[in-house]
Amino acid sequence: MEADKDNNKQLSKEHWTDEELKKDEQKQGVIDEITKENIHLKEEIQKLEAELQEAVKDFQIEEDISETKMKFTSLETPENASQFSNISCSFQVKSHVPYEIQKGQALITFEEEEVAQNVIRMGKHRVKIEDLSVEVTANPVPLNTGVRFQVHVEVSKMKISVTEIPDELPEDQMRDKLELSFCKSRHGGGEVESVNYDKQSGSAVVTFVEAGVVDKILKKKEYPLYINQSCHRVAVSPYIERHLKKYQIFSGLSKRTVLLTGMENIQMEEETVEDFIGIHFQRKHNGGGEVDVVKCSLSQPYTAYFEE
Repeated sequence: MEADKDNNKQLSKEHWTDEELKKDEQKQGVIDEITKENIHLKEEIQKLEAELQEAVKDFQIEEDISETKMKFTSLETPENASQFSNISCSFQVKSHVPYEIQKGQALITFEEEEVAQNVIRMGKHRVKIEDLSVEVTANPVPLNTGVRFQVHVEVSKMKISVTEIPDELPEDQMRDKLELSFCKSRHGGGEVESVNYDKQSGSAVVTFVEAGVVDKILKKKEYPLYINQSCHRVAVSPYIERHLKKYQIFSGLSKRTVLLTGMENIQMEEETVEDFIGIHFQRKHNGGGEVDVVKCSLSQPYTAYFEE
């Protein structure tokens, strides 16, 4: 009887072990599936982030703001001096939209929109170029996306930017040291309202209580900062805030420019072909009108730039 009990216990233990093993295998299977799903999701996230970065690049533009003469005026007795604390200016920026002219194509821009649209409606045109009679097709010019926005710039008359601050003190102590230094009137300073110090970049923004202090300090490019009886020269410059406003995206078709195709087999100077195209479309009986400019590509692609 005791042997039978021992055998039953052994069988029960083996059965229990088998059940546990099956449960462990099931759990491991679930874990493996979750792991695979996580890997798949991470790959999808990385793919989407890469696509997002590429999309962001498409909307990054670099524009040179043209040099402009500006005249600043001031009031002798302003009613409220605080409204003149900053110097402000704004610029309207519009991007040029590139369009690549392929071999055998030409762009012709008319002075009037109505003429361009009429040329497109006619579709096919037989143009005489020296001894050749070439059939070209007039098409609208689809433009890529362009942007326009306003840049607002404010130069503070109450704040200055301080750079090249030595990393020799803890953050709190350096903030106090900056405030004490820029309070000294013998160096052109004045009462300090606040100091925003960034230890990592070694820079700070110092805000003064009274107007006029900034002008005195900025007459010099450097300012003395005394730390442990040593004099350090920190760089001072105007505090400038920039704001981007009214950001707009535009796209569409050019209204005065027409794309001409069908000149792949012409073996002539591009300037000669441009002249004959201009002469043809200058004539009203050909459906044309006053031509502004013609540019064609017979050997290699060119990039034309459109303005809004």
